[in-house]
Amino acid sequence: MKKFFIILCLLLVGKVALSADLTEIVKVETRPAVLTASLVFDWLDVTQTDRDAVIAKYRTELFPEDTVYKYDKKEFKNEYKDFLKDADYKRHYYLVVNDVKETDTENLCGFYRKNLLISYAVQYKNDLRTVYYYDVLGHLRYVDKFSENYPNYPYMSKQYRVNGTLVSAIYFMSHDMQYMYNDDQTFRGAWYKDKMYNAKAKQILTRNNW
Repeated sequence: MKKFFIILCLLLVGKVALSADLTEIVKVETRPAVLTASLVFDWLDVTQTDRDAVIAKYRTELFPEDTVYKYDKKEFKNEYKDFLKDADYKRHYYLVVNDVKETDTENLCGFYRKNLLISYAVQYKNDLRTVYYYDVLGHLRYVDKFSENYPNYPYMSKQYRVNGTLVSAIYFMSHDMQYMYNDDQTFRGAWYKDKMYNAKAKQILTRNNW
C-alpha cells in the first residue's frame, strides 16, 4: 500500500494545489496479475479515432449522470469536520521533510516548489479510500475519494476542494496506466509509467516515480 500512495502523489503532477501543480499518490501492493499482464499501452500506435473512442469511454465511466460536481459546502465540511485541521501537522511536517513516507497508521506524501514544502497528503490506513491534502499549517485543502473496489484495479478517483467542488477525476487501469480528466470532463492526459500523453499522443509531462 505504501508504494501505491507514492504513485498517487506523483500522478497529480498537473493538478492545482495551493496555486501550484499537485500530484496525488496512493499505493497498492497487490494488483490482479491477469489484468495487469493483459494490458497493452498502444496510445502512440492507434489512430486518432481510436484514441478519441478510449477518451469517450473512460469519460463515461468517470462521469455518470449521478456525478456530484459540487457538494453542499456546509454538508461537505461537516462530513470531514474531523479532518479540517490536522492536529498532528507539526509531526507530519517533520516526517515529510525528512522523507518519511509511511508510519504504522498512515501513508504520507509531500509536494514541493523549488525544494520548499508547500503541502502534504495523508492517507490513514484505517480508511484507505480517502486521501487528505493539507497546507503546511495543517489546513485541509483537498480530499480524494476512491471508488468502492479500491485498491483492486480498475478503480476510479475523484478529488474535491474543501468547499466541495470537483477538481479532477482519474481512471486507474493498472499501476502503470491511468487516464486523467479535468472537472469539466475535458481530457487531461494518459499516463503510462513515467510519461503523460495528451489526446494527440504528444508527451506533455513526466514523473520520477510510479
